[in-house]
Amino acid sequence: MEGPVCQVAWGCYVLLAISIGAHCAMSSDNLACPSTSDLRTQPVAALDKEGIGPAMTSIPMIACSTSLSEHHSGGSGTNKNKQMVEQLQRYGVISSKKVVEVMETIDRALFVPDGTPAYVDSPMAIGYNATISAPHMHATCLQLLEENLQPGMHALDVGSGTGYLTACFATMVGPQGRAIGVEHIPELVASSIKNIEKSAAVSPLKGGSLSVHAGDGREGWPEHAPYDAIHVGAAAPEIPQPLIDQLKPGGRMVIPVGKIFQDLQVVDKNLDGSVSIRSETAVRYVPLTSRDAQLKGY
Repeated sequence: MEGPVCQVAWGCYVLLAISIGAHCAMSSDNLACPSTSDLRTQPVAALDKEGIGPAMTSIPMIACSTSLSEHHSGGSGTNKNKQMVEQLQRYGVISSKKVVEVMETIDRALFVPDGTPAYVDSPMAIGYNATISAPHMHATCLQLLEENLQPGMHALDVGSGTGYLTACFATMVGPQGRAIGVEHIPELVASSIKNIEKSAAVSPLKGGSLSVHAGDGREGWPEHAPYDAIHVGAAAPEIPQPLIDQLKPGGRMVIPVGKIFQDLQVVDKNLDGSVSIRSETAVRYVPLTSRDAQLKGY
């Protein structure tokens, strides 16, 4: 269900598009815009991470969740993945060379269900009332966490889904670091490991510096704490205390917080143990909840 703020934001975007002559055609899955160059630096209404409805964001992004694959006629999957990343750069979504490198290394197509358009800037359903985030959201979170994903650091991915971001984290922290995925749907844990085995992150998986576990991510994963970086892929009504406790002094967590109105919050733990929190942008995620509640669609 869309919240009132989303409806207002969507209405504002439509008016903006009309005013500059952008003609957008809505399909059942995403929005396609013949021309988005004039909109790319504006706050735009985009499909949210879970595909529930539009959320207002100030992040420069590909307006209307335009299909990146429209520009990818022919070529190998690796080339298409690289072209996807290059287009995210052109639209100002990615500015970090390191994030470019890791997103080019980890092919998104290996982490989406067969038959789905891997390189479209839109969330994709992966079963069990879960999704994989849109590429622009992956890029945003990787950039927010980049300084805490240096070689040798520890990273935790809560709600790891198909394993994409966990694989990215492992690539960034290297064999001396540690990347942990926690997912409470056992079937997704099993399939994510298979996905990683086919990807460029297979070496850390085999070497033990990358692992994915079945569990309640709200409790974190204490075994390998404290973490320099924590990413949470679903919206919590409030920040779970175990995740704050498992964040290393100097560490950073990125987590969507809220119910109807949600913000992507950046949580920094200072060296003295105190915590600073700021809001990065408005978002729309499914709730961070129990396995049973998720399967029932609550």
